[in-house]
Amino acid sequence: MDRLKAMQVFVEVADRGSLSAAAVHLDMSRAMVSRYLAEMEQWVGVRLLHRTTRRLSLTPAGAETLPRCRQMLDMVGDLRSAVATPDDTPRGLLRITTSMSFGSRHLASAITDYVKRHPGASVDLMLVDRAVNLVEERVDLAVRITNDLDPNLIARKLAVCRSVVCASPEYLQREGVPARIEDLSLRNCLTHSYFGKSLWRFERDGEPVDVPVSGNISANEVSVLARAALEGAGIAMLPTYYASEYVAAGRLRAILTHCKPQELGIYGIYASRRQMPLILRSMLDFLVERLESTPWDRPAA
Repeated sequence: MDRLKAMQVFVEVADRGSLSAAAVHLDMSRAMVSRYLAEMEQWVGVRLLHRTTRRLSLTPAGAETLPRCRQMLDMVGDLRSAVATPDDTPRGLLRITTSMSFGSRHLASAITDYVKRHPGASVDLMLVDRAVNLVEERVDLAVRITNDLDPNLIARKLAVCRSVVCASPEYLQREGVPARIEDLSLRNCLTHSYFGKSLWRFERDGEPVDVPVSGNISANEVSVLARAALEGAGIAMLPTYYASEYVAAGRLRAILTHCKPQELGIYGIYASRRQMPLILRSMLDFLVERLESTPWDRPAA
């Protein structure tokens, strides 16, 4: 029996929740997947999965075995990479996830330049509006904008995310420019569903100030809020990585600039430092270099 293949099959079945889904991903028959599972259980001497007509679930022994199989497969992958790439050239596939707005604005072009620099590397980029479970969805790297880090994951800071409070010239002419950040409580504010939906945080004269806000448009994607602001719907707090080009073009006007909106970190998040693939380490180094000093905040030449 190919025990490494049996471990791979077991991991895929556990991650995907069915023999059929694992079979499709592994490009083998369902019967062959079932055979590998049976041989894996015979090898370890215990049942690894509860099987019912509707779903599969791990037994306690299966839950203990799964992370060890992942570790073994990672070690084998690292060994093969080390033998295949004696010149320390990043190779293989890296699965990355980030938000729609940051991915389309900055990460897509960064990845394009990375694979040009390293032709042996390939990237599968997943743009989503939710926090992906890295282990369950087999994602190598998540680029997240947050100040709330998961202690069970490893985070490397890539850059700083600053924000700007802004509105279209049309809106400001119609409604007037607020003089104080407290005046935002009386305005139609376009809010993010997951960050600052009802409270915007600022720093004024070195002191933190929280301002309650509300409005008639909320969304879980920055691009939606930016579009609404551009069309004169209200006031938005937008990350500068997305809004800076609109502000520079005069399509949005920055307001209340004497107060600084709360800053967030842009992090590269991954599951483990153990047997870290060269391509992942290389990508993190590349992104730190690429995003150094937050290029979207630099004044236009």
